[in-house]
Amino acid sequence: MPKPLSFSSLSQWQQIAFSASLLERMLPNYKLFSEATEFGQFSVLRNQLDLVWQWLDKNNRCKINYEAQLAKLEPQIPEPENFDFFGVYPALDTCMAMVSLFQIMQDKSSDGCEYVSKLSENSVVKYVELSLEQEHASVSTEQVESHPLMEWERATQEELFNYINIAQENKKSCMHAKGLVLEEGLSNLGIEI
Repeated sequence: MPKPLSFSSLSQWQQIAFSASLLERMLPNYKLFSEATEFGQFSVLRNQLDLVWQWLDKNNRCKINYEAQLAKLEPQIPEPENFDFFGVYPALDTCMAMVSLFQIMQDKSSDGCEYVSKLSENSVVKYVELSLEQEHASVSTEQVESHPLMEWERATQEELFNYINIAQENKKSCMHAKGLVLEEGLSNLGIEI
């Protein structure tokens, strides 16, 4: 079992950049769910994440009205019991990650960065469990942990964390972090972007 990442060692800017980068990998899951179910507006989440990236650029920093953004986000959050479709869970995780990201931006002592990390990982765990259940009668924790998608999720988070930990707090670092997580053109569930 890999040792957990220590988010408390990151500055508020680093935590926000890390979380925004992970959300870039989660957002396509929401888009796919939204298109399949005709629920929610993907553009709301996309615009909110773009706002966060703009805020991270200290030379072009924008003001964000968090209450207004959370009010826009709330109707986009799916209720799992209303959908008979696995995609609702990664979509819900994406929305909850966005809420956590806004919490980090308002309160640097929040655990939001850790929540975003866990939400991204949780989406992958559920997806891997579902795919393994279709092949096997029972699924062990070891099978899930050693699945290539799970290993890729952990490796991506670790590589991103190591980069963000030493990154300069500027637009160039944001672009590099975003490129790092999107270079393979896949969401955290391995869905083509």
